[in-house]
Amino acid sequence: MTARILVVFGTRPEAIKLFPVVHALKDDPRFECVVCVSAQHRQMLDQVLEIAGIVPDHDLDVMQPDQTLDALTANLLTGLGKVMDEVKPTRVIVQGDTATAMSGALAAYYRKLPVDHVEAGLRSYNIYHPWPEEVNRKIIGAMASLHFAPTTTSEAALLRENVAADRVHVTGNTVIDALHWVTAEIERNPALASGLADLETRFAGKRIIGVTSHRRENFGEGMEQIAQAIREIASRPDTAVIFPVHLNPNVRKVMNKRLSGLDNVALIEPLDYPHFARLLAISEIMLTDSGGVQEEAPALGKPVLVMRETTERPEGVEAGTAKLVGTDARRIVTELSTLLDDKTAYEAMARAHNPFGDGQTSRRILELLANEI
Repeated sequence: MTARILVVFGTRPEAIKLFPVVHALKDDPRFECVVCVSAQHRQMLDQVLEIAGIVPDHDLDVMQPDQTLDALTANLLTGLGKVMDEVKPTRVIVQGDTATAMSGALAAYYRKLPVDHVEAGLRSYNIYHPWPEEVNRKIIGAMASLHFAPTTTSEAALLRENVAADRVHVTGNTVIDALHWVTAEIERNPALASGLADLETRFAGKRIIGVTSHRRENFGEGMEQIAQAIREIASRPDTAVIFPVHLNPNVRKVMNKRLSGLDNVALIEPLDYPHFARLLAISEIMLTDSGGVQEEAPALGKPVLVMRETTERPEGVEAGTAKLVGTDARRIVTELSTLLDDKTAYEAMARAHNPFGDGQTSRRILELLANEI
């Protein structure tokens, strides 16, 4: 009997981490894969769908300007519920900690459908950092049938919360599957990631720092401090910054005001996935408040400085691939300068083992799903 699996996601990071699972499900005759996107992030989501060759079966298109979290959650819960009533899936898959993932899990629970959680067990133990993601993933964890933990650290977090051990499986992280896939695609067709060529020429001979920033808890003073740090580090003649600026106006307003026109700073539009993989490849250091970058950059040997006070990915910090630096401008500049000026410090981070996976996570997830069916 073929199992109908409904895969639910709505943001660019979710799409990146779930397209390898969707590809694997569609290639396996044991499963019928139905894809529902919420389009919580419309433009950035569509970039990944196009590159991955995924056409959603259902598209809620819930994105609205200045939408509150409670309004978004209400729209997601009712919209996803209608899709589930129509599709009647055997199981539902969600990923990570977005409003879409949480609402998808809750809608499935209300229908007594088993929901399986990809990237389960991440915990910062601070419900406001990251906000609202920490609570979202704990809510999902309370309802999930299968918990696909990326590491033994996330497995241990779930076991401490009294999740049954036979429901928790260490699979690695699908983001490494995705990175391997897109790297192979770029090798076959270099034009997929040729859009940064002008910047590579412009900054030839300079040490590139790649920057991403979008966390809600950093809006306001945090963004101002991040912008100040970038201004200072970009004043070095040997350094350049490439910053794909998130579409959120809380990010754009600050960065455009503080960083526009600087010779060594390129503020560019958000990158599709192949170009982001290229940015990782050409950067010497990644400066980020993102979760996924903490996993992706070490796979290419790039140190990660995390502009947050806590992280739900302590494995990277423990392994030495990432370091928490917060949002204080002076500390960010100091830590960047250390990596730029101290070869030993840089090599220690660049050569540390990436704890987040081997590129076989999707295959493991499919076998675990098959065992349930």
